[in-house]
Amino acid sequence: MSFLKRLFSKQEKETLDHGLEKSKSHVFSKLAKVFTGRRVVDEELMDELEEAFITADVGVETTMRLLSRLRKRARFEAYMEMDELYGMMREEMAALFHEDNRSTEAYAIPKHAEGPHVILVVGVNGVGKTTSIGKLAQRFKEQGHSVLLGAADTFRAAAIDQLKVWAERVGVPLVAQGMGADPASVAFDTLQSAVARKSDVVIIDTAGRLHNKRGLMEELAKVRRVMDKVVPGSPHEVWLVLDGSTGQNAVEQAKQFLATTDVTGLIVTKLDGTAKGGVVLAISLQFSIPVRYIGVGEKAEHLQDFILDEFLDSLLPERLIEGLDSTDSES
Repeated sequence: MSFLKRLFSKQEKETLDHGLEKSKSHVFSKLAKVFTGRRVVDEELMDELEEAFITADVGVETTMRLLSRLRKRARFEAYMEMDELYGMMREEMAALFHEDNRSTEAYAIPKHAEGPHVILVVGVNGVGKTTSIGKLAQRFKEQGHSVLLGAADTFRAAAIDQLKVWAERVGVPLVAQGMGADPASVAFDTLQSAVARKSDVVIIDTAGRLHNKRGLMEELAKVRRVMDKVVPGSPHEVWLVLDGSTGQNAVEQAKQFLATTDVTGLIVTKLDGTAKGGVVLAISLQFSIPVRYIGVGEKAEHLQDFILDEFLDSLLPERLIEGLDSTDSES
């Protein structure tokens, strides 16, 4: 696995701020009500924080873990600055993320002696899976990589057509068969083509349904077997796309996919149209899987590297008083 030092540009940070504006207003306003005017750190305050986090889509399990860590650090029955407690809270939130996310390094395409870097992308219909693949293709191409796409989500003709549109838009080749074709056959053809073309990275779209877990498991297992025959060790990554606007439903989807395949990274989409950005914390913690990218808009550049510090700065201002001032100015 390879990583690349990543610092957000001013434009990227502004895009992230704008994309998380609804979530910030929703999550921070709940926390602000708890902190404002308080001086004593006691169980009453912790109870109010618990309610605020749960209603902000952070989830019960994540909330309990977070408050447990915070209780160990806070000085109960003692007077302290609320900004100090707020800072502790932010630190403990960051500590709950996967270790890959607790840095300023973004995912970078590694080199393999035996062939291209292969990424399998899974997710239910409607979460933005195919669109995310198109955006990833553009991102990797702009980084100087040769990219090949494979349309192995053959359950829907629309998925194949949509990926064709993205391939043409980005200017990358696509391997596709017709609707109802064997996904493993498409994956096999895609990797053979990638080896012949000496492509740097292959992204394969598949598994757009969950109506039959056993069927999905068998299908993915077969896809993996044929991939490994062409490019040993592939797929190197399996990324699950989740719709952040569905809140805790996204957590349930992740559970179902993790029961069928090994997922190595997450892409959380549609965060710009929702106030449920807190679910990113719940997803990362419960499954101990790094968040690779988040979607904060429709354009290709709106699929951003997930950099934890930048995400928390946009969701929860570094200092409580700054957040209060910002919320007041927005309202």
